Amino acid sequence: MDTSVKPIVYSALFIALISVGAMIAIPVGPVPIVLQNMFVLLAGLILPPAWAAGCVAVYLLMGFAGLPVFAGGTSGIGKVFGPTGGYLLSYLPAVFLTSVISGHAEKRLVRDCAATIAGMAIIYMFGVPWLKCVLAVSWGKAMAVGMYPFLVGAVLKMAAAVIIARKLRPLIRF
Repeated sequence: MDTSVKPIVYSALFIALISVGAMIAIPVGPVPIVLQNMFVLLAGLILPPAWAAGCVAVYLLMGFAGLPVFAGGTSGIGKVFGPTGGYLLSYLPAVFLTSVISGHAEKRLVRDCAATIAGMAIIYMFGVPWLKCVLAVSWGKAMAVGMYPFLVGAVLKMAAAVIIARKLRPLIRF
């Protein structure tokens, strides 16, 4: 494949994966359990920083424009002002930071783990305060409904993203 087309194709693939990951939503309160954040982290591990941020920006723009790509097939600019708005907006800095920390050396297991931890931390650092403000609840309540129930799943998603990235990298060259 032509090297100038590769990043476009891979970015489109990650936009599709993030969208499909959002469709798999388990409602557990104001914030559903989804796989989209795993694919955001995976995009950061695979794509260079500018391409990773670009594909997430396109994904967000698609959802804000009305395409049903957010959790459970929802969409619209109004999602920004809802309980999950902070999580959605966090995907942009999270994917960029994940990609920067991961780097592009061959053997980088520790860097990949650190990158996914940093990316997931950004997601919660944006999402929980946003949730607190939108729902007008205490910090304890915001963390109880927007972070604590998801921590075990977050660790599993981070581990899966690292494992998948390590398997895909030999096949994907930039």
